Amino acid sequence: MRLPCFLLAAAAFAAEHKLDATPGNIAWGHYSAGTKPVLRVRPGDTVAIRTVSGNPARLEQAGLAGGQIQPELRAVYEQVKDRGPGGHLLTGPIYIEEAEPGDVLEVRILEITLPVDYAYTVFRPGAGFLPDDFPYYRMKVVPLDREKNVARFGEGVNVPLAPFFGSMGVAPPEANGRIDSAPPWMHAGNLDNKRLVAGTKLLIPVHVKGALFQAGDGHAAQGDGEVCITALETSLDGRFQFVVHKNKRLRWPRAETPTHYIAMGLHPDLTEATRLAVREAIDFLMTEKGISRDDAYMLTSVAVDLAITQLVDGTKGVHAMIPKSLFAK
Repeated sequence: MRLPCFLLAAAAFAAEHKLDATPGNIAWGHYSAGTKPVLRVRPGDTVAIRTVSGNPARLEQAGLAGGQIQPELRAVYEQVKDRGPGGHLLTGPIYIEEAEPGDVLEVRILEITLPVDYAYTVFRPGAGFLPDDFPYYRMKVVPLDREKNVARFGEGVNVPLAPFFGSMGVAPPEANGRIDSAPPWMHAGNLDNKRLVAGTKLLIPVHVKGALFQAGDGHAAQGDGEVCITALETSLDGRFQFVVHKNKRLRWPRAETPTHYIAMGLHPDLTEATRLAVREAIDFLMTEKGISRDDAYMLTSVAVDLAITQLVDGTKGVHAMIPKSLFAK
């Protein structure tokens, strides 16, 4: 398919940027309209972003050799003092020129790579989906075999690698101040949606000028639900392209994979999150595919799969998988 002339012209002037996980480029545990951007880009530009994950001391206590820990991660723990209220190490924010409230930021996830050969998973008291069953702390370091594309979880147990960023989001409305990085919301953030791998797109409503995009919470693999509160947590490198859609209003984040459109529901109550996901799927079918409201409801029932994204971030996530094959000519 040939691109329109204006898109070809924009691509010709698009710039490539790099954003490392230095202490000055980390927003520790929060999304906020008040966080100073560390990079400014134009729509169409691409950015190679490095993210880091893990507590160096905890990783060494769990048996990881100290030499395996990235110097960037040690520097972040030693130098970043402005922390919280959450715990995620987020690289950014990035200011996207021309993005304004009422627009939609399209985040094209072009590439994701694993810069280290380990991941970890952990549960802790009072967290996870079964806190009463597991009221203690345990961390497990899991070797990554990048050549064979599996995580060596245990003897005879290999988990296929499917890396994605658990947290990708923009600043919430200014009136909300600094918000915890853990619960996802209309700014996206900690969606923990394992479908958002390389080659997919995330659409996020813009709430402040410049959008202020951040990414982190790298996962080498995850199951839907993320029941113990962590996936295979690891550092990730990603390459992103940003597109601004003017006056294309969304209430909640949406996504697109090569095979599906994804509508999302986010709410502390799982039933309410499901209702939101269904309503968002219906809205998508009406506004993007021209289907009547009644038919959209019925089509969602007969052809759209609902799945639990995660159960452990305070705000529950449910996503509706709408097959693109429904609309094949």
